[in-house]
Amino acid sequence: MVRLLLFASLVLGIFPAAGIGHASDRPNIVVILADDFGVGDIQAHFPEHPIPTPHLDRLVREGMSFTDAHSPSAVCSPTRYGLLTGRYCWRTRLQEWVVAAYEPPLIAPDRPTLPGYLGENGYHTACIGKWHLGWSWPGPQPSRMTEVKNGQKNLGWDFTQRIDDGPVDRGFDAFFGVDLPNLPPFTWIENDRVVVQPTEPYAIDPEEGIVLPKAFEGCPSAPGWSLQDVLPEITRRAVGHIREQAKRDEPFFLYFSQTSPHEPVTPSEAFRGRSGIAPIADFLMETDWSVGEVLKAIDEVGIAENTLVIFTADNGHSHYTGWDDLVAAGHHPSGPWRGHKGDIWEGGHRVPLVARWPGRIEPESTSDRLVSLTDLFATCAEIVGEPLPKTGAEDSLSFLPDLLGEGNADGRTSLVSHSNMGEFAWRDGPWKLVYRMAEAKLEPSRGKPTVAELYHLGDDPGETENLASRHPDRVARMEKEFAELVGRGATRTDRDSPGNDTDVDFRATQVRRWADPPQRPTADSKQR
Repeated sequence: MVRLLLFASLVLGIFPAAGIGHASDRPNIVVILADDFGVGDIQAHFPEHPIPTPHLDRLVREGMSFTDAHSPSAVCSPTRYGLLTGRYCWRTRLQEWVVAAYEPPLIAPDRPTLPGYLGENGYHTACIGKWHLGWSWPGPQPSRMTEVKNGQKNLGWDFTQRIDDGPVDRGFDAFFGVDLPNLPPFTWIENDRVVVQPTEPYAIDPEEGIVLPKAFEGCPSAPGWSLQDVLPEITRRAVGHIREQAKRDEPFFLYFSQTSPHEPVTPSEAFRGRSGIAPIADFLMETDWSVGEVLKAIDEVGIAENTLVIFTADNGHSHYTGWDDLVAAGHHPSGPWRGHKGDIWEGGHRVPLVARWPGRIEPESTSDRLVSLTDLFATCAEIVGEPLPKTGAEDSLSFLPDLLGEGNADGRTSLVSHSNMGEFAWRDGPWKLVYRMAEAKLEPSRGKPTVAELYHLGDDPGETENLASRHPDRVARMEKEFAELVGRGATRTDRDSPGNDTDVDFRATQVRRWADPPQRPTADSKQR
């Protein structure tokens, strides 16, 4: 059952009644989103794994670990959309893969966002790191959705002009970082401007690391651009931002979107070879260091007691950046779960989620609450103590009572997962109904009916035994419930939903990556 948000008794139990209306009494919120970080990549959760993660282990000791947390998608852009809007991305026209180079913004200008909501409630909001949700790039042609992946990479763009419809036009007060490290332009962006003009062609340097962006050699790059500098620089910026915001009276929301351990796998000099396993293991260790720098800054400026820190990831660990090396060393990035980044299987979307809030969250605690990263919107709203926007956050349910150890009888018991190829899965407690492609590859599957498979994750975490033929009634019931949720346009029943931005059919594989809009216009389809 969908819970109604904001019970007055709960809110008054969190904040003093006299201060509930004052932004200065609200906690700072820091969300650290790692990139391609598997559910098995924190050593404290899997002590037998050989890669040390001392800073994340400390976060585990000082906070709560969710054991059944999920990114809404098994790849980058759709998860980021879901986290920032509280809405599943498959409700948009993007039905598979990610936003490609120079494609337009995925978030519509009139859609409520988490940073926009927090800004309206007294927070300073900043995004540092990776964006990967599209911009309206200036040039002789508009940014547009293309079926050819990265089909606009060789077009001309004017990097001297303002870039519209990025982070600062979607609710953030400030932004510093990159669109993403493996796509052009290879340069820094601050707010809505390119910081260093990309006047040189990008050249591959094999000394930088592995899984380098070879397909984009010759694309626009800042002079002397170094991939190894990306994670250290955005970490320094996040630390500096925390130190600056700690001097102010208003609370702040920091969305620190790390670029690691996503490819290109480019551990900096301080971490190269440190693991003794492989570059990807070194990069995991540097990701942990980056988290540690953020935690250290929060502690040193004296705001830990009034700061909620959440660490999570946008999807499972990548299988093409050194997976075999990790497994050979005894490290299993997906733990006992099947699959990896991109998959509809658990390893594609089951992610770590650890939260620290001293004095509020019990140290060394765990929760088996089913959580989607879309739920951060409603959770933050309940912390703030103000209603959600009348429209928006359609698929966001608060897990604040779970964080506070108070029980949550009306919390989430079902969710939707989505794969890189556009496959769907529907969770109902321990049961998981998967709609996989008819063929092993996407192109021959397009337009064909999907294949329904049923698994019981409690008995079979490896998703090895398809139980669909043994439980046809359960399959039929779950499919009916799933179809209702898709058609309703929202998980929540207390939202005014404008519906989906395209006709969504989980019973067949989509024909196009960017689906056509429906006959009636919706909030996210009007913009295109």
